Amino acid sequence: MFFHPMDFLIIIAFGISMWAQFRVKGTFKRWAQVANSSGMTGYDAARRMLDANGLSDVPIEPVKGMLTDHYDPIHRVVRLSEPVYYERSISALSVACHEVGHAIQHKVHYPMLVMRHRMFPLVNITSGVAPFLLLAGIFFAATNLLLLGIIFFSAAVAFQLVTLPVEFNASNRARAEMVAEGFITNDEEKGVAKVLNAAALTYVAAALISLLELLKFIMIFNNRE
Repeated sequence: MFFHPMDFLIIIAFGISMWAQFRVKGTFKRWAQVANSSGMTGYDAARRMLDANGLSDVPIEPVKGMLTDHYDPIHRVVRLSEPVYYERSISALSVACHEVGHAIQHKVHYPMLVMRHRMFPLVNITSGVAPFLLLAGIFFAATNLLLLGIIFFSAAVAFQLVTLPVEFNASNRARAEMVAEGFITNDEEKGVAKVLNAAALTYVAAALISLLELLKFIMIFNNRE
């Protein structure tokens, strides 16, 4: 009853997202088996990159899991998954330096990161409420609820779109720094690019799904007016 033609595109986008998740894990595992020529662990690379950028006060902590790496802007700490923290692979260096890229963004007040941080408190609320408003608006034919749900959901989509340049910029910073500091050779840069590009694709796919879902709800709203 509520099937919409846009659902075909959303299903395709969801398939791309699943493929992206599979690819990032596969790419990480593949290059995790390739030792880097510098012999540096992910921790070593992250520490040197932080120090080189005046961030000696930012600690690095190991965390459980795989691909659980992240930079915590609230506590100003880089957290690396154990395979990244301890290993001396191309994957370890790539992921570690990417997360440091976020720490550098924080230091220099990279505009898109600043915007993302400012949006987070609002999006944290609206993203939780939006699904209920959208469902209520559709089931009860309540146009006002549907419109409010679309507005709330738009905030979540905007947040994901802002995340894209943040992630790409962090990867670009990581690649440039790894070459400049001699963490990798020119031949190894290909492997680094594959690891970082695979990770970026997951963010692109997630943003695409959300954008298509938003367009679907907007079309439903327009048809009910």
